[in-house]
Formats: sequence, C-alpha cells, structure tokens
Amino acid sequence: MTNLLSLQDLIVIEPPQENESDMLFKVEAINPPERCPECGFDKLYKHSSRKQLIMDLPIRLKRVGLQLNRRRYKCCECDSTFWERLISIDEKRSMTKRLVKAIEEQSMSKTFVEVAENVGVDEKTVRNVFKDYVSFKEREYQFETPRWLGIDEIHIIRKPRLVLTNVERRTIYDIKTNRNKETVIQRLSEISDRTYIEYVTMDMWKPYKDAVNTVLPHAKVVVDKFHVVRMANQALDGVRKAIKAKMTALERRTLMRERFILLKRKHDLNEREAFLLDTWLGSLPDLKEAHELKEEFYWIWDTDDPEEGRDRYRLWRIHCMSSNSKDAYKDLVRAVDNWQDEIFNYFDKKLTNAYTESINSIIRQVERMGRGYSFEALRAKILFNENLHKKRKPRFNSSAFSKAILYDTFNWHEVTDHVITGNYGVDFSTLIKKLEKGEL
Repeated sequence: MTNLLSLQDLIVIEPPQENESDMLFKVEAINPPERCPECGFDKLYKHSSRKQLIMDLPIRLKRVGLQLNRRRYKCCECDSTFWERLISIDEKRSMTKRLVKAIEEQSMSKTFVEVAENVGVDEKTVRNVFKDYVSFKEREYQFETPRWLGIDEIHIIRKPRLVLTNVERRTIYDIKTNRNKETVIQRLSEISDRTYIEYVTMDMWKPYKDAVNTVLPHAKVVVDKFHVVRMANQALDGVRKAIKAKMTALERRTLMRERFILLKRKHDLNEREAFLLDTWLGSLPDLKEAHELKEEFYWIWDTDDPEEGRDRYRLWRIHCMSSNSKDAYKDLVRAVDNWQDEIFNYFDKKLTNAYTESINSIIRQVERMGRGYSFEALRAKILFNENLHKKRKPRFNSSAFSKAILYDTFNWHEVTDHVITGNYGVDFSTLIKKLEKGEL
C-alpha cells in the first residue's frame, strides 16, 4: 500500500477503506524530525498527536483522503513545540503538493466545479488554488514583445476589454480588464523593451492613438484597412435601404438577395450575380452611382504604391463630393481626412487587424463555455494555458560568439536590449483546434 501512494515521507499503517467513489488511507511520517527548528538541538520527545485529513490524487478514478496521524514534538533544550514537517504536504491547503499541481493544471481546461468533484475538495478551494497559480504565472510569464502590435477590444462579461495581439506571430499577447486610455498607457509602459515595437494596428479610436503616441512615439500607427472599407459598405447599404423604402412591394421582390450581391466585390460575382447586378443598376441610377463609389474606394487598396494609393483617394474624393451619394459617404470622407496618415501607413507592410478581429470571436466561444467565471479567471484560462502557447527556439546567434571571442566571455544578454523569451503567447490556430475538439 505504501507503493500505491508513492509518497516518500509517509507510510500506510492500515489497509485502506473504500466505497464506490472514495478511498481513505491511514498514514504517518516514516521518520521523526532530527533537530529542533528553533535552536537546532537534537534531543526531542513526542509531546502530542492529532488526526488530520489530507487530500491526495485520485486512484482508479476514486478520490483519495489521507488520515494523517500527525505528531507534535518538544525540544529538551529550548522547550519549544512544533508539528512534524512533511515535504510532500502543502500545509496551506491540507493536501499533497502533487494534488495542488494537478488542480492547477486541470483548472486551466476544466470548470472549477468539475475539478472539485473529481478530486474531492470544495469548489472554493479550487478557485483559491487557481488564483494563487495565476498570480505566480503573472510573475513568471513574459511573452516576447511583438514587432507588430495589434490593439482592439472585445465585449467579455458585459464589458469592453482591451485585447493586445502579436500580429506577426498570430498570437494573443495580453487581455486587460478595460480599454480606457489610462489602461492602455499603463500596459504599454510595462513593456520593458517597447522600443522594439515598430507598428501598432488599431481601429479609428482616438484614445488608442493617443496612448500609443504617448508611450510609443517611435512606432507607426496603422488603421486597420477593413475598418475603413467597411464604412464604404455601410454607406452603400444606407443608399440601398433608402431606395428600397420608396419601392412598392412588387418592386422589392425583384431585389432578391440584393444586399449580398451589392456588397460583394464586382470581380468576385458569378455569372448569375453579375447579371442581376447589371439589371438593378441599369434601372436604379442612384444605386448605380453609390455602387460605383464603393468599387472605386476598394480600388484604392489594389495598389502596392502608397503614393498611388493617396492619388487614387484624391480622385475618389472629388468624384464622391460631386455625386448624389455624397451625404451617404460623408462619414467615410471625414474619417479618411482625419486619419489619413494612419490609414495610408497600411501600404508600408500591408498590416491589418483582421487577425485580432477573428480572435475576438474565438474568445467569445471560450466565454460561453465558461459561464460563471470572473473576467480574471477567463483571462487566465486563455493566457496561461501552456498547451496553447506558440514557442520557438531563438535563432543561432553568431554575434554572441563574436563578442565572446572579443571579450573572452559568454554574456548572452548583452547582445541586444530586446528580451527574447521564445514564447510568443497564445497561438491562434491551436486555440481554434482545442475549441473545436472541446478540450478547452
């Protein structure tokens, strides 16, 4: 029975008792303490004892309790008393250290209730173990700083939260409790090697821009192209709705699936869709004009030359301001005029926040699976689940060897100020696979 437990400092003193779901082992320490922890004197005698229930890892799917006969000793030299110390026991939790570790690991992928039922402890205890584990992970983990940082928000547990991503590595970098400007400034300021960040992608929300300009004045802000072209679609859709509202019921029936076809790029339409579009636009000149403006706005982004892109926008703007649809497109014109530099920075690297947008839908799935969690618990389950992390060994660093030869020493950390951890954060594709398999 001692081998069945495999605890190096405890011995089973009676055969176990068990029922359908639980097992109870009566145990005691194998060896008495050698010295007094207060004065170091080696003359001790047993002073008293007590029974203590210690929870352990399940065996054969049965929950395990250890009834420990714990002895108290008194020192013959200083008269101090103390309970025997056992290295396999977590004194704070009244459970074995290996059970604490198992709860930490299981609570990252299972509900607290499920973990509590499996191991035979209270749900509150599981939550407290998880809380301590997360505090440790916050100190331990340092994801590699992105060169291309994505900033966005997502509504989790009825509030908008800040989401930071590594756009280049397709990973989640961090999630914070709110998206306030002060929160963004605080989080960016905590990045020790933030000068490594070259680009920051975001939507057109001024607090993000102000925060980045305050903390990362060297980084280029890139407004997500998809936020901009989406406004062109919204403008066209507004024209469509206004025209449709004036039609008779018979006329409306001729516009079958018109929204889907109108918002689709013209070169992506199949033969039937192209025929329907030409028919509608031929009889509705205002809709035709608005559709042409939408297509021309998309055309701006079909070039690789930033100056060509700006020239195309200037031509589009002249056309738009002289058209009957200028009121429908006025919000888009105002947005591009106000954010022109940030919008056209897109052409530098063709960076977008589309990845961050898709991450948001995945996080919503995680939230649905973990109803009843606090934001802190949900954040930890996403960020600190090691099975989701994207890791890579750093490249062979020849400059480090060159420096070592020069100074006759190997000091790897002096090569660069950028901290290379080899851990980029939560991998997007791995997260999706885990969700699809129901393993998260």
